[in-house]
Parts: sequence; C-alpha cells; structure tokens
Amino acid sequence: MNRPTKILEAAQTHGRVLVDELAEQLRVSPHTIRRDINALCEQGKLRRLHGGAEFIEGGSNLPYSTRSSLNVAAKRQIAERVVDLIPDHATLFFSIGTTPALVAAALAEHEGLTVITNNLNAALALSDAPGARIILPGGTLRLPDRDILGPQVLDLFRGYRADFAIYGVGGVDTDGSLLDFNEDEVQNRQCQRANARASILVADTTKFGRRAAAVGGNLSDADHIVIDQRPAPPWNEVLDPLSDRLILAGGTS
Repeated sequence: MNRPTKILEAAQTHGRVLVDELAEQLRVSPHTIRRDINALCEQGKLRRLHGGAEFIEGGSNLPYSTRSSLNVAAKRQIAERVVDLIPDHATLFFSIGTTPALVAAALAEHEGLTVITNNLNAALALSDAPGARIILPGGTLRLPDRDILGPQVLDLFRGYRADFAIYGVGGVDTDGSLLDFNEDEVQNRQCQRANARASILVADTTKFGRRAAAVGGNLSDADHIVIDQRPAPPWNEVLDPLSDRLILAGGTS
C-alpha cells in the first residue's frame, strides 16, 4: 500500500489526520506528508485543516482495490474463525464488502453450500466449492466493487431463509450503531439479517470509530460478532454486554 493510500485510510478511520503524526508514523518528512495531503485535497478526497486534513464525508468510500489490500491478515483471521461456525450443506447470505468475500474464500472446501449473495467476489470465491449452489440477483453490476444493489437485491433476499447471514459494515459508531456509505447498503445488510436464522457480523478493528453517513442496526443485533482483536478501552461499554457473542479471531472472547 503506497503512502497516499495509507494517509487516506487513516483519515477515513479517524476523521482527520495531522502532518506531524503521519510523518512520525510513516518515517518521512513533514514536507513529504504535506505534499501528499495537498495532492489528496486536489483530488477532492481530503479537506485541509490547520496542521493536517480531514476526510470528506458524503457517502464516499475508499476504492475496492484499496480496501481489499487493507488489514488483510486481520480479515483472514476473522474468516478462519467464521469457518468454525458454518457446517457443510448450510444456506448462506453474504453481504457486499471485502471481509465477507474473504470469509467466502475460506469456506471453499465446505460441501453442499447454497449461497445467496449480491457480492460477486464472494460468489466467485465459492464457484469451485464441492456441490455449491450460487444464486445471484438481477440488476446492474457496480464497478469496480463487483456487487449489485437495489430493489431486485432486496426481493431476492426476501425470497429465501438462510441458516446464516454473513455481513460486514462500513463503520461502528461509539454507541454500537452500524454505519455504511449509502442507504442501499444498510437495507441490504438489514434484510439479510432479518431473513436468516443466525447472523454473523464480521469487522476488523479499524471499523470501530470509522465514520459513514448511513446508519442502521447495532452491534447487539448480531448473534455472533467476529473481530480480529478487541479495540481500545473506550469501547468496553459497547462490547462488554455482548458477552460470549463477541468472538476475537486473535484469541478467545
């Protein structure tokens, strides 16, 4: 991952970034960081602040190719832990996003799965699984993310009852509210959870405190919450009531 991408990811996660802190973290001069920030501001991705910059809200998200390269080790830990929850011959919903796609890839040796998804990356990851049946909605493929959103997607999920809904999220607010970058993403996630016998939220710890505009659902709605590691102590008030529903992929919950 190149330096501007790291800066953009930090800004999206924390809302804002400071030149001096970035220079120390990335081991370059403040002048170099200011030059990178200026370029990102010119591209409309950041807004200048005194001593740094802030992420521009408004439904924007990092490109899929960038997100797919972020926190890969943590996401794979999460995926491997989810595998233990899923039996052969299960019916699964997969939401959009990079972590659900990695969960799908980790399930590729499971037998007889029925997969209903609008995440083409997840569908392709399971296309060679033994005895898999994959069901996709109609509609327009959203590129470069390779997913489908809209009324046809909701109609598809309403027509099935899955054993498990495996879904990601754009961000988690301080009260446990789940955030995404547009309303369609929220509706898609909520519909999957409502029509599944059990729900599994998958999120690496960078999602805690990440801001996004659309809100729907809460951490506490999920039957299982699988994260790579427990975030900093300010999140204890939200996480402690989850009890054994919270699964730490890097250790025991």
